[in-house]
Amino acid sequence: MSLRVLVVEDDREIRSVMQSALTLEGYAVQTAVTLAEASALLQHSPPDLIVLDLGLPDGEGLDLVRAVRRQSSVPIVVVSARHQEAQKIALLDAGADDYLTKPFSVAELLARLRVALRHRGTALAAAVTTHSLDDLHVDLATRAVLREGQPVHLTPTEFDLLARLVRSAGKVVTHRQLLADVWGPEYTEHTHYLRLYMGQLRAKLERTPAEPRHLLTETGVGYRLATE
Repeated sequence: MSLRVLVVEDDREIRSVMQSALTLEGYAVQTAVTLAEASALLQHSPPDLIVLDLGLPDGEGLDLVRAVRRQSSVPIVVVSARHQEAQKIALLDAGADDYLTKPFSVAELLARLRVALRHRGTALAAAVTTHSLDDLHVDLATRAVLREGQPVHLTPTEFDLLARLVRSAGKVVTHRQLLADVWGPEYTEHTHYLRLYMGQLRAKLERTPAEPRHLLTETGVGYRLATE
């Protein structure tokens, strides 16, 4: 199951960039625009990590840090355009794990998140976002899929399924993991979805779909993207 990240950010463009980057990295992302919305999500779907802006339409992010710390040790990384040292100290003292000043690079944000998780005992490596074997080339960052040098059009669900396998290239991903990460936790028993979409992917990516070279079946367990 993917780690769940709650992004609390009222700037639509920044929120979209962070959501795309985190999704690509393999996180399951929820977003909130206000403190009220964030509080509701925290109650109903507790995340494994929080990325928090400070200036929100209905209050200050510092209030959310304090509220979360009264009941949880979930890592909190603050992102803000504010540079005042006193504000940073107050947030860190209140329980934030890190403070990242805008503007920042996506690579730095992802690295800070990995550090915050590692301090809580969850070690993560940078996600695999490219794959190349024989005639198949995949770049998740640009959503490019090439077979024999030619672009392959995938539906959004087909791409999400392939992306999940790319991030675990060479390893078996179980049926339940794939269904939960691509369709959602409520679909873990719907294996017919997986068979249907895997068949569609093989038809587009394999020279001989009935004898796959790339998208391999691990009988009774799941699927694996070949790396050699």
